[in-house]
Formats: sequence, C-alpha cells, structure tokens
Amino acid sequence: MVYDWLRPGTPYGFTYPPFAGLVMAPMAFLPFGLVVVVAIVATVLTTALLTWWFAGPLIRRRGWPVWFAYALAVCLAISFEPVRETITFGQVNTLLLTLVAGDLLLGLSRGRKWAGVGIGLATAIKLTPGIFIVYLLVTRRWRAAATASGTAAGATLLAAAIFPDESREFWTSALWDTNRVGVLSFLSNQSERGFLARLPIPQVESRVWIVCVLLTLAFWAWRVARVPDDIMGGLALTGIVGCLVSPVTWIHHCVWLLPAIVRCVDAGLAGTGRRPLHPGPLYLGVAAYLLMTSRLTWLWEKRPRPPLELIGGNLYVWFSLALLIWTPIGTRRSADVHEPDKILT
Repeated sequence: MVYDWLRPGTPYGFTYPPFAGLVMAPMAFLPFGLVVVVAIVATVLTTALLTWWFAGPLIRRRGWPVWFAYALAVCLAISFEPVRETITFGQVNTLLLTLVAGDLLLGLSRGRKWAGVGIGLATAIKLTPGIFIVYLLVTRRWRAAATASGTAAGATLLAAAIFPDESREFWTSALWDTNRVGVLSFLSNQSERGFLARLPIPQVESRVWIVCVLLTLAFWAWRVARVPDDIMGGLALTGIVGCLVSPVTWIHHCVWLLPAIVRCVDAGLAGTGRRPLHPGPLYLGVAAYLLMTSRLTWLWEKRPRPPLELIGGNLYVWFSLALLIWTPIGTRRSADVHEPDKILT
C-alpha cells in the first residue's frame, strides 16, 4: 500500500489523496530518469502557459515585442523560487495551478457549462485547491461550485472503487497524521501556522492559529465578494489565502502567489505612458518577486538571529499578507480611446 511507505529514516510518506495515486500510477511503470524528464518538461510547459495567461494581456497592452517580452517573462517565472523548488522536488504545483487558472479564466469567465471541472480535479488530486470551491460559493457561482464539488467527489469515489484499502487508510489515518508532512516549525513552512509554530507560544499556538485563519478568511471573503466579476483578481486573492490558511505551505507551494504578483505589476503599469499610474502595486509586486526569488529567507534556517528572524524567516508570510491586503482587484475596462485602463480597488 502506498501509504505504508515512508522515506527511509524519516516519518515522511505519500500525503496526497488516492485519486492522485491513480493519476500518478503510470509513472510506476516508467524508468525513473524518464519520469524526471517528464516532470520537468510538464512544469516548464505549464509555467509557460500560465505566464501567457497572466502576463499576455500586459505585454499586448504595452506594445512590447511579443515573443521577446514573453520569453523574458517565462524566464522570470521559472526563476521564481517556488517554481524552481517545484522542479527540484518533482512537485505538481504548476499543474494544479494550470487546472484551476484554466477553469477560471477560460471556463468561468466565459460562462462555460463545464466551469468547475478543473477545480474539482485539482481538489481530488490535492485537497488545498478546494479553497477555490469556497471562492465559487462566496461569489455565488452556484452551478460552477456544484460542478467542482461533484467532480471532486466523483474522482474520489472512482479512486475508492479502484483502491478501497488505500482510500480507507488515507481518509481514516494518513490524512490526520501530521508527522507524514513534516515539522510545522520548519522554515520552509510559510503559512500562518508555520509562522506561529516558530514563535515561543506552544501553549496557545493552536487557538491563535484558528483565530488568524478565521480573520484571514473573513477579510478575503469580503474582498472577493465585493467584485465578483474580477475573475483574475479572485484567482490571485484565493491563491494567496490558500497559502496562508493551510497548516503546511512549503515554499514550493507558493506558486499560487504568481497571479497576485503579476496583477500588481499589471496594475502598476496600467495606461500608455512611461511612468506608472499606480506605483504602489508595482513596487509591491516587484519587491515580492525579488525577495521571494533571492533565497534570503534561508539565511535563518540554521542560524536564528532574533529579532530579525521574525521578519526574514517569514518573508513569504509577510508578503502573502501584504498581497492579500493590497493586490488591486476590480473591473478592468476602457471607457473609450481617451481613457486609460482603470483598476477599481
């Protein structure tokens, strides 16, 4: 059974739901080297596709040479530390982001009947994208929410029919065994729970975390509910909140911050002039990208230096909170040829 296997010398094991095991099963019959190549190629290709979806409108609006600007944007996206670590660890983060982003940008925004399928599949593969089902509910996309929930349930039941023992083990035991995931206080855990676990408050940590999660979710729901028609903005904010409230958000999980970073840069460069119309979001997006690509956080992995550790050792948490608060969301429009694009905040 896949959940019986643990990495030698560690308590770490397979933590994904059984449907993920079903999807990944073909890899067991391929040479390991080929699996590595396929994983790297898939990550690069999905990153390139995501870059086109997120940055393509900005490139076209600014009139930059399309292929040069796009190639540069792809290089920047692959250099982003969470994407690099996704490649290093052979993770599926960009594949899941592609499923969700494609669902929202190509399905939901265009009123497709199949909107929600991608979110449902992503949730069945890894539970954390389920926050996007909550997003659909908050923005009153009842049909898409039902489609996503039904897809996730159907995929889960399919896996249960094929792997009944594994499914029983996951839902009754493996899912609740936090030791399989890793130590919550490890620096790479850049969620609110990881931040609190690194503080000297073990007696009240769990209760404080629950309060933080509730406040974070309430603020997120308030922002996205105000402007439900901004699908890209909803994708950006929901990706952020998913990283913040999850008990474990390793740095490679933070590929979900990419839509917010691009949105900030896009908003800052809105208009046709050379000077940014909205410098605040632009500075936030650029600072988030640079500091979360620099590996600066790792300076505090084995050499605690309080009080700077509180800042440097939690860079992803601080920037996630800043992006959740200040990422511009609203309706992008051009009233006429004389009026630049606007972002309603």
